Amino acid sequence: MRTDLFDFELPDSAIALRPAEPRDSARLLVVHPVKGGCARDDADLSDKTVRDLPGLLNPGDALVFNDTRVIPAALSGVRTRGDVQAKVDFNLTKQVGDSSWRAFARPAKRLEVGDRVHFGHSGESCFLGAIDATVSAKGEAGEVELAFDYAGSVLDDAIRAVGVMPLPPYIALKRGADDRDRQSYQTVYAKNDGAVAAPTAGLHFTPELFAALDARGISRHFVTLHVGPGTFLPVKADDTSEHKMHSEWGEISAETAAALNETRARGGRIVAVGTTSLRVLESAAGDDGRIPAWSGDTSIFITPGYRFKAIDALMTNFHLPRSTLFMLVAAFSGLGTMRAAYGHAIHSGYRFYSYGDASLLFPADAEPST
Repeated sequence: MRTDLFDFELPDSAIALRPAEPRDSARLLVVHPVKGGCARDDADLSDKTVRDLPGLLNPGDALVFNDTRVIPAALSGVRTRGDVQAKVDFNLTKQVGDSSWRAFARPAKRLEVGDRVHFGHSGESCFLGAIDATVSAKGEAGEVELAFDYAGSVLDDAIRAVGVMPLPPYIALKRGADDRDRQSYQTVYAKNDGAVAAPTAGLHFTPELFAALDARGISRHFVTLHVGPGTFLPVKADDTSEHKMHSEWGEISAETAAALNETRARGGRIVAVGTTSLRVLESAAGDDGRIPAWSGDTSIFITPGYRFKAIDALMTNFHLPRSTLFMLVAAFSGLGTMRAAYGHAIHSGYRFYSYGDASLLFPADAEPST
């Protein structure tokens, strides 16, 4: 499909630079496709807040969350080559070994294979917040591979000491990361270290909202997908068939798989909290809709025409024009539906992107909740 079909105008003022406080006070746009209207820009829309979510779902439904934890993957380093030094910024993207990470470097032209890079240095040891690495490989579009001098938990601790939260470019270009982001750019249930971008739909949940969902009889389940930065980037190719997705590692436990299959068997709905939860579920599910225990890399790229197997509804934030995530929601609810929903959201002052408001999306054949 032509990439420009997924383009739209978004005023700069719509980009949220900070989250709503408290988290569950964010707005929630409920989106039902109009029957028979998938080819036109139309949708059945309701303006709610995230706190209304329990009443929008049915007892027996299951919410699926991504429990990945964002690491402080934005690093500022100094490249040394003989007596010549140069400042280079890095965003770690994926761990590829016990001591190695892929990263995007800016400006990458300052780097060559074999260069040494120093992070957080003032002569102290790693344990005091400093670490060194060697550029072990250099790819396209600013991608490099860094071989650190430390490995395992020592490396993890060092990255936490020298790094800052990897805010998306549309926020980072307007302000730097600060101590508030270490909490606000992390879900309250984050567990497994490895993401370099937050599963942002999950940022809206609070212990109070969890209690309300429990009281409504809506179960909670967790999968893991270590989110990479490519998730949020616009598609530069003119046609979606020419776009290459970066792979991300995910996992579904046998216990979670069994619980979700049982939910479906009882007539309950599986509601993915975020596109990251959706993508790991759809990567694992069989053609019959059953979800097995699963782990591995996925580079699933969902565009209109895809047949969803594992989920019945999706809670997600508002996404960038021409992004793979806007293509995904267009595949789920219909391109015309999402054009109408986004037009309403922009006109009504919804806040967009990672720290913005949320939407609750249903497919064209969904029945309303009771």
